[in-house]
Amino acid sequence: MDRRGAVLVAPAVVAVLFVLGAGLGSAVLQSVGLIPLVGDPALQFTGYVGEREVLAAVGLSLLIASASTSVAALVGLSTALLLVGSGRGRRMLAALVTASIPVPHLVGAASVGLLLSDSGLMSRWLGVPAQAWPSLVAGAWPTAVIFEYAWKESAFVALVVSASLASRLPDYQETAALLGARPWARFRHVALPLATPALLAASAIAFVYTLGSYEVAWLLGAAYPEPLPVLSYRLFTSTDLTARPDAMAVAVMTTVIAGSVALTALALLRRTAAWR
Repeated sequence: MDRRGAVLVAPAVVAVLFVLGAGLGSAVLQSVGLIPLVGDPALQFTGYVGEREVLAAVGLSLLIASASTSVAALVGLSTALLLVGSGRGRRMLAALVTASIPVPHLVGAASVGLLLSDSGLMSRWLGVPAQAWPSLVAGAWPTAVIFEYAWKESAFVALVVSASLASRLPDYQETAALLGARPWARFRHVALPLATPALLAASAIAFVYTLGSYEVAWLLGAAYPEPLPVLSYRLFTSTDLTARPDAMAVAVMTTVIAGSVALTALALLRRTAAWR
């Protein structure tokens, strides 16, 4: 970016950094007990260490975000290649992908719950009694939560990747085919390298969103363990005001994990740009 471009975006960047810095700074100070709601300020780190509940929440959140993002990336990439191709049904597929984007996650979570619960539509369609149906909703594994996030985010990934490939992939694919490249070689050496930057950026956004999203895990997940956003919200709304530092500590940890993933994705994007 040149100097003129930096000057033009500087006001927006300063405003965002001010709001973000003020909110994050206030959360950090509350998490270490320096801005307590009750009692005297005292430096403490009880919200960050020694809590088994927090460790379980971190593991569950990383599991949900990693699994759902991986499935969304795989499905989204496959869908994007179909959208860019010239096969039949491309318009119908594009309509289905586009239609799922504006559906709120809360509506999607309610739909998945009605579909996958022990007395839901899927068990009735398959004729499986409720007693024999696996606990996909609020069970030991967050199956329904991962399914909902993967479904919604795969459409987002597909649109981002297909937009990146639409103007370049057909010509490159045609050239490679004329040179004798087989379909797998065209995918490996042409389509995948072209799709990697957009796929990586979209997957990072999906991971960060899933990590900090609250409503789907609250509606479809088990009561224990809770993922980080649900745990933070429960502690924040607790009638016990002494739990506020713990809530802020969970929120800060979520932010740190999300920021680390974003920075890692940015570094990988720069490396892929250098390769090209």
